[in-house]
Parts: sequence; structure tokens; C-alpha cells
Amino acid sequence: MKPMYINGDWVASSDGATIDVFNPATEEILDSVPNGTAEDAVKAIQAAKEAFKEWRWVTALERARLMQQAADKLRDHFDEVVELLTLEQGKAISENEEETEWVIGTLEYYAGLARNYRGRVVPPADRSQFNFIIKEPYGVVACIIPFNYPLLLMIWKVAPALAAGNTVIIKPSDHTPLATLRLAEIVFDHFPKGVVNVLTGRGERVGEVLVEHPDVPVIAFTGSTAVGQRIAALGAKRIKRLHLELGGKDPFVLAPDADIETAAEAVAYAALLNSGQVCTSSERVYVPQELGEAFTGAVVDFVKSLRLGPGIERTTDMGPMAAPAYRDKVADHVAEAKAKGARVLTGGKPPEQLDRGWFYEPTVLTNVNHSMKCMREETFGPTIPIMIYRTFDEAIALANDSDYGLGAVIRTNDARLAKRFFEEVQAGTIWINDPLTDNYAGPFGGMKMSGTARELGEEGLDSFLETKHVHWDFSDEVKGYWYPYS
Repeated sequence: MKPMYINGDWVASSDGATIDVFNPATEEILDSVPNGTAEDAVKAIQAAKEAFKEWRWVTALERARLMQQAADKLRDHFDEVVELLTLEQGKAISENEEETEWVIGTLEYYAGLARNYRGRVVPPADRSQFNFIIKEPYGVVACIIPFNYPLLLMIWKVAPALAAGNTVIIKPSDHTPLATLRLAEIVFDHFPKGVVNVLTGRGERVGEVLVEHPDVPVIAFTGSTAVGQRIAALGAKRIKRLHLELGGKDPFVLAPDADIETAAEAVAYAALLNSGQVCTSSERVYVPQELGEAFTGAVVDFVKSLRLGPGIERTTDMGPMAAPAYRDKVADHVAEAKAKGARVLTGGKPPEQLDRGWFYEPTVLTNVNHSMKCMREETFGPTIPIMIYRTFDEAIALANDSDYGLGAVIRTNDARLAKRFFEEVQAGTIWINDPLTDNYAGPFGGMKMSGTARELGEEGLDSFLETKHVHWDFSDEVKGYWYPYS
């Protein structure tokens, strides 16, 4: 069993309970971790709260040095971390190499940004006055992480939170805690005790304690909208700072001028990366009527060429789903679409050639519409539902016809259509021609029911800083606007 990391010590659950961690490609148990209790969660909170008393006063230069050191240590253990991440999460090893590179880069980005950011000076109302804005850390930040990008979506929260002077409690997904615990052991071990803690356990045992505890002012969560709503309801009791990155149902629109062959490859990447287990996966594809038949054929041909298998094998293009429940959800969406008239052109089932692992074939559907779950609810799996549109106005209307607004993609070289798309489509990130590409300096987050926060960029750092206005008057004279008014 791999113990959890609290206040610089490795500890088991206070009641001895554990959670098995599986390899989704083989269904074998990799290891187990503690199923923490409320008592364990409180210990982590107390450790982080105590550490904050000193950590908040550590200079920005020193925090930056410690973060750069963490990045360097991860680079030294790069191959080991990639392998462990691949075994527990399942996606292709090349995708986990990219994820780990991003973890290093994010640490380095916020190490640099933290050196230059504390607030600003604003013009005073009188010559004897001095007005300035200070950005201060909140205190303890609970970082609740999903299974699909266990290290990337962790560091998008942890790096800016630490750079801002907060302490953190990381609660990884029950499916993917091992790589996070390994980072605590080899990457974050030089931080002062209690600054970084890793608490494992089921949400109902430890997650809700973090959300409700009065000494945790900030909750940073990435996951489903339903869980985000639960966190928002619990956090509202104490008016907590909620940093919520929630579900998506991203549209991908082909403009009439799109090249069919390159668009087919772009759609396949945007829809099937990490077996479709990406919050910004393209889960709705809209194609002009005149390109429909040719584009659909190109997508089917390309998808059939992809190689399924364990992510640890270099020949694998697409790995398994993370757990049986997620595969079952994809199957349910496909079955419901078929019952309502959709056609499955390829895929639609687990692969026959793989007798172990939670795999699901990449699936292309046509004859879909917005009454189907595969076009309205987050599928979070390897599906490509293709719907025909007749005018570009209709394409924009279809793209906006969703409760979600995380991201949106368009393929076009027509500047007028691109401009209309990024101005009119309601999404936090618009990709023109190059889908699902992030930028350390570019804020990531959604609109509508996709969440309330922004990660990366200056906005990502600002999410973990509280604003204080200081009004300083150097004159001690009585003011004319004080009492008595007469």
C-alpha cells in the first residue's frame, strides 16, 4: 500500500481502510492507497493551516526557487513518472509524456510569474493620500483532481496556489492517485512541512470535509457539473471561494471551405484524444451539407486506422477508458442514439481483439440530432457524432444550443467566418484550425454550466489571491467632511 502524505509524513488511513488502484488496460490491481477518513482530512487541514502562518511570508523569489527546483526534480524522474501515470490512467504513453512536460512547464511558468506580481498602485483622490492594491493569499486551498489528467489538472491549481503563497491539500481521483503520491515523494519533498499535502479517499469520506471545513477558504475542483453543483451548495454556507472547472460538450464546426482530409484528422484528434476523456473533447461535429458525405467517409477511414491497446505500448494510438462505469456511459449514449435513429458507421462496442481492459472502439455516428444524449450530455468517451447544417447561421446556433460553454473549434481559412465564430459562439476557449492546444499564458475555463474559474495565465494566479485596497493619508489634519456638518 502507498500511504498518503500529510505534514511531511507518510500515513495510513486512521481506520485502516484502503482503495485498490487498477491498470485499466489489464484490469489488474497496481497498488492500494488509504481510504482516508474525516479525521485524516482534519489532520491535513490543520497541517496546511499551521504551515500557512510561515509560508505566506516566504518571499516570492524563494517560492519561485522552490517551484523551479520541483520542476527540475520532475525532469530528473521524467520516465519513471510517465510510466506510472500510463499504467494507472491508461492513455497512450506519448500523451502522458506531453502531460508530464506540461507539469514541468507550468511549474516554471508560475515560478517566473510569481516574482513580478503582488498588486498595483492607483491614483489617489488627494495629494496627501496614497492608494494601492495588495494581492494576498487566502490560506488553505483544497485541490480536488479528476482521473483524466491527474498531474496536469493538479498542477494547474497547485502551481499558482503555491506561487501566490497558499498551502495546498491535493485530493487525487480514486482511480489515479499513484503518480500524485510519487510526486509528493520525489518532487515536493523539499517544501516546508504542511505546505503540500496529498489526501486520498472517497469523496464522501474526505472530499466533503474539505469543502465544508471553515479553515479551507478555497476549493479548486475539476470534474463533472453534478459534483460541482454539490460543492457549490456545500461551499455556499461559508461563502467560499469556488474555483470550479466543470463539464463540457464542445462543438467542432467545419466551414464550407474546410479541407476534408485534414479536417478529418483534426476531428479525430479533438474527439478521441485520451479516448475522448477530455473536458474539451469535441463531442458534437457540425458539417455543411455539401461536405457531409465525403467528410464522413474520410473520418470513418481514418478512425479505422487507429490502433487500440495498452497505453504503455508505443504502437498504441488509443488506450482504454479509465473505469468500467465510464465505458458503460458511452455505451448507453450510443444505444440511446441508435434507438432514436442514429447510424453507427464504425465502432459502437468493445473491441473483440482485446479480451482484457476497459476498451471501447472509436465510434462514428450520423443521423444524430439534439434530442439525443450524445448531443446534449457529456459523453466523455470515444464518440464522433456528425450532424449536417445548411447555413453558417445554423451552425453557430447549433454550437450555442448547449448548457455548456467550455470550448469550441472551427476549421476555416475564411477570416470573416472565423471572426463571426469567435465573437458569437459562447465558449471560454475558441480554437481556429488547431484544436485542444493550450498556452501557459492563455487562461483556460468555461462559460455557462462549464464553470466559474480560469486556469493558466495571470488569471490563473489571480484566482488564488484575495484583493485588498489600502487607503493611506499622510496628513493628520481634521477633514472638512467629518462631523459636525454645520
